[in-house]
Amino acid sequence: MTEKQIERVKTKIRKIRAALAAEKRKYGDYDDSRGIRFYPPRLYLEIGDFKGALTYLKWFDKNFAGGGYYPDFLFEWTIILFKTGKLKDAEKKAFETFCSNTYLFDKFLGRKIIQIDKFEGSNLETPEFANYIKYLSTQVELTDFSQWLESLVSSEKFQKLSSKYIEIHRKLKSEKDRETRGYLLKQASQLIDEA
Repeated sequence: MTEKQIERVKTKIRKIRAALAAEKRKYGDYDDSRGIRFYPPRLYLEIGDFKGALTYLKWFDKNFAGGGYYPDFLFEWTIILFKTGKLKDAEKKAFETFCSNTYLFDKFLGRKIIQIDKFEGSNLETPEFANYIKYLSTQVELTDFSQWLESLVSSEKFQKLSSKYIEIHRKLKSEKDRETRGYLLKQASQLIDEA
């Protein structure tokens, strides 16, 4: 990227942050129904500003905590944590990313995506959504991250947790009892804490 292109990206980031600050002033809280709060990490990654991205994510987590994030956003968060040396946090965020879309890592790593017979609560959890990810393991700037992720998803701990998660979602696909479904969803959520 040229200096001019980098400056344009930085200007986009500043405009987004200004728009979010204006919402806070106007409404007393953030009313980001447009979802612009999810864009800055991608922009920071474009220019390789991992420290700036981490600062933004700390602010984001403080102001928008509660989960329900897009799989690609969680994936970007994982990359940023890795690139800033926060490996334990990156491992946890990687598993959270996996839980948000079990096909995303296969897409990134260039593996064949095979549909899993399981409950997929939204279109964000489908193989089709994984195709929207714009990152690939072949990108030179992600070589170190790709190697780390490959090692992580092959680890015994990740394999164990991901198998449990998929098994729970297989049960959810056919389970009709509301109480049992609630119990299974709680179990799936607890796996993220174990990661």
